[in-house]
Amino acid sequence: MTSQTIPVEPFDFIVFGGTGDLSERKLLPSLYHRQVAGQFSEPTRIIGASRGKLTDEEFREFAHKALKDHVKADELDHKQVAVFLERLSYVTVDATSGDGFARLKKAVGASERVRVFYMAVAPQLFGDISVHLREHQLVTPNSRIVVEKPIGRDLASAHELNDVIGHNFKEQQIFRIDHYLGKETVQNLMALRFGNALYEPLWNSALIDHVQITVAETVGLEDRVTYYDKAGALRDMVQNHMLQLLCLVAMEPPSSMDADAVRDEKLKVLRSLKRVNGQEAPKHTVRGQYRAGASATGPVKGYLEELGNNSSRTETFVAIKAEVENWRWAGVPFYLRTGKRLASRVSEIVIEFKQIPHNIFGESAGNISANQLVIRLQPNEGVKQYIMIKDPGPGGMRLRPTSLDVSFAEALPGRNPDAYERLIMDVVRGNQTLFMRRDEVEAAWQWIDPIQRAWEDNRQDAQGYTAGTWGPSAAIALIERDGRTWHESV
Repeated sequence: MTSQTIPVEPFDFIVFGGTGDLSERKLLPSLYHRQVAGQFSEPTRIIGASRGKLTDEEFREFAHKALKDHVKADELDHKQVAVFLERLSYVTVDATSGDGFARLKKAVGASERVRVFYMAVAPQLFGDISVHLREHQLVTPNSRIVVEKPIGRDLASAHELNDVIGHNFKEQQIFRIDHYLGKETVQNLMALRFGNALYEPLWNSALIDHVQITVAETVGLEDRVTYYDKAGALRDMVQNHMLQLLCLVAMEPPSSMDADAVRDEKLKVLRSLKRVNGQEAPKHTVRGQYRAGASATGPVKGYLEELGNNSSRTETFVAIKAEVENWRWAGVPFYLRTGKRLASRVSEIVIEFKQIPHNIFGESAGNISANQLVIRLQPNEGVKQYIMIKDPGPGGMRLRPTSLDVSFAEALPGRNPDAYERLIMDVVRGNQTLFMRRDEVEAAWQWIDPIQRAWEDNRQDAQGYTAGTWGPSAAIALIERDGRTWHESV
């Protein structure tokens, strides 16, 4: 059975930062793939908006190169590319001064079709752009604004930014995007839990020992030097991606897949997270910063060397022991870890069940490992259920672990759409299920802020770890002093 592609109504897609990195790598290729899939209705237009002075033709050349660089050669159809490029136009806009918004209004015209304003720009420009859009009467009932993370750098700044955007757009028009929520495996987590009778009865503290969530990268700073050193791993990854994954694991079954029904349940989880105060931070959190080491491609510099600033205390690694204080999860720790320059690139969720209450097989059967459910988000998306079986052959009952393995690439052959493709089309449809509501964002900051303050107040330094390893030794101690071990991600 194959999925059916349902076309959306004609729309205008305006990309602020149209010649930037996100537009080049993700947005333009994603829009091209959706056209090829037959999801566009006519007349759909794509308008790039940036400070640079480009002609329409120069913007099309930029887009053409982006497609050649970021779309597989066998997926580039010359006729489809030509049609796609004809959709494109460009307007020079200065987000701070407001110059160019009158030209943008003229380019968009008086059409009442859906308008998507995508903020592929620095977060400090979100508010200015939303104000100028309202002042130039570009905001219609069918308009949506898409804002990328980070939404603020703490609760106060997030609240202020939400106020500014919320003054110019209604809440149902604001789409706070987290591309992790568009990943196929993340959505399959909900299907796994709520579409099967098998797991939900087991999904509680009576049978689950603990949960691990790992988001590991092998890359360093790349082109994010200025932003990353001001943010760090806690703000960059934990406040959004990792807490969203935790919410999907821990949430109660929503009454439906209606956007607010899902987000109401996620909000309850965020509000149930036990606060990590100043005294508990050294025991429940680990900060790390990578030093020189090696990667698959050879020797790599340390963070301070890449940054060119020996005084930076910014963390490139975070591990946290979190607790959800509610009926379902009382006593079940959630171990989170994320970092740059780690041993391998992997994002996964591990649900470890409790040990069997009694071993009937005796010592000769060997060790009986706890059952695990491993949900791999990237790479090699899939789900594995680790169980114990008898080792084949005569000579008594010997047990060994094995996995029931569902590889999405094998089980569901064909092209797997990028997360941005799915999320962009949800924006056009007005479906906010996979987007963060204002109170979600602010509830996440309410949990993150005390950790950040505790680090500053306690002068909790970032511990060094060698690039190409799994982080500081303190991260291993964090979980092993509870008698548990990080899942070996391979």
